[in-house]
Amino acid sequence: MLDQAKLAMKMRKLQKELSREVIEVNVGDGAVIIEINGEQKIKKVRLDEDKIDFDDLKKLENWIEEGIKEAISKSQQVAADKMRPVMGQLGNLGL
Repeated sequence: MLDQAKLAMKMRKLQKELSREVIEVNVGDGAVIIEINGEQKIKKVRLDEDKIDFDDLKKLENWIEEGIKEAISKSQQVAADKMRPVMGQLGNLGL
């Protein structure tokens, strides 16, 4: 039971760390910058007006879509890397 309590505390600590972890992705040579945390929550989207041709909104839409996909993927990788040691301990508990 003590091992389960320790593991639960580690998981809470890890979740808090992931919420503070910020991953930044930029696409379109910095035209679109997306910040996401380790819990896959988008924190901010910034657009650099000097690098955007507003007459080509399709390109801007593609950059935003590409950036969001990349940000989520990187965030998932960060979370997986941080959780790997804890997940190994779950097997030791028979879970």
